[in-house]
Amino acid sequence: MLGRRQSRPRRVLGVGAAIARRIPRRAVVPLSRAVGSAVVRVRPRLGDGLRSNLRRVVPEATESELEDLVRQAFGAYGRYWADSFQLPVLDAVVIDRHFSVENYKHILDARADGLGAILVLPHLGGWEWAAAWLGEVAQTPVTAAVERLEPDDVFEWFVELREAYGVNVVPVDADALPLLMKAIRAGHVVCLLSDRDVAGVGVDVDFYGAKTRMPSGAALLARRTGAPILPAAVYFQDDRSHCRILAPLELDRSAKLRDFVADTTQKMAVAFETLIDDAPGQWHVLQPAWPDLVGPLRSETPSSGAEE
Repeated sequence: MLGRRQSRPRRVLGVGAAIARRIPRRAVVPLSRAVGSAVVRVRPRLGDGLRSNLRRVVPEATESELEDLVRQAFGAYGRYWADSFQLPVLDAVVIDRHFSVENYKHILDARADGLGAILVLPHLGGWEWAAAWLGEVAQTPVTAAVERLEPDDVFEWFVELREAYGVNVVPVDADALPLLMKAIRAGHVVCLLSDRDVAGVGVDVDFYGAKTRMPSGAALLARRTGAPILPAAVYFQDDRSHCRILAPLELDRSAKLRDFVADTTQKMAVAFETLIDDAPGQWHVLQPAWPDLVGPLRSETPSSGAEE
């Protein structure tokens, strides 16, 4: 019986992964930077959404400095993909050698209390390396909530990719919350990329002085499980990845649910500003991150293709 025919995006991912896995680790950083520069030079309008986002994050930047940040961000995005493609074929020794973590004690403290931790991250640098380190080196169970991509075989490919380095994947749909609650109660570190309201049902926050929406999932999980929320980011540092974990958010668990969710999500947004400010050129959100930036860019800003 013939197997199901692969979709074109699935075939492209397979080819991309095969090519990436042939690139020596020492070449990943310069190649990613070169790709970032080339994209901005050849197709400058691909960076319109990213450029507008970074202008809000670094309003004092000159036009030259802004363009450098855009090049850096495209380079970081390229490296994110190269690392993600390579991780399934790297052993734990290599993963550990190229990784460092700051304030890991916050995760240990949460798990010592009998629960897991909720790790909330912006699209900054490359979180996949930290997830692989947790699963392969620290031997800590990891669950990630991710957007369900279309077509189905693309989503299935990403599930298999992440499972190869120890990450359990939960699609963001109606069944996500109970599955994530179960994971936290089993001691998992639950990773949530939370600076974009992909589902369109998020909470209003003030982010870099302007209104936008961020997902409420972390707040709901914390409310229902008692687990701490740990803002974190994984930065590229030369050929290494460095994870910075901030202190647990201070949560008013006695507040009414609506107030709790709004206050907690706002605190998460403030923490993301702290993390992004450390390396704005690694924040690779390609689409406008604020509603007031969407209108004039709607016809100019392409979809990023596949979400992280």
